[in-house]
Amino acid sequence: MNRDALTTPLLDASPAVDASRYGFEVPARVESVSRARRLVCERLERWGVRDDVRDTALLVVSELVTNAVVHTGGSLVSCQLRRTEGQLRITVQDQGSAPTGPRVCHGLEEERGRGLLLVESLSTAWGTHDCEHSNGRVVWAELALHDAPFETVWSC
Repeated sequence: MNRDALTTPLLDASPAVDASRYGFEVPARVESVSRARRLVCERLERWGVRDDVRDTALLVVSELVTNAVVHTGGSLVSCQLRRTEGQLRITVQDQGSAPTGPRVCHGLEEERGRGLLLVESLSTAWGTHDCEHSNGRVVWAELALHDAPFETVWSC
């Protein structure tokens, strides 16, 4: 099932779920995008995530962190990775966003919003919601994990 930004499934926090988590914060500055990408790359390598999934995750992280930096007024952006059997969930949270939140633009004449279109096409699911206890916004994307080998494109 392919979900979109209009649906927000809750994470299963039960102890029966075997999950690995990793999170970090970076300053909300354009130069922080490369640092976020490097941190994610290093963690996914440590977890043994396949090269093709890692490359896709780095592209998704780049888009989501860039959006958080460019389109919000906060000073920090946080990122969380959650790996379960068969799935990687990437979550990026900013400290404040426009009232309408992120949106996908389908027209070629539109300058912004194509990054989320890319995230949508690369992810098995993605979504967005307001933070419960702050002015920020959360955007998440899920990627399928699988076992076939693939060539590395990115390097940390």
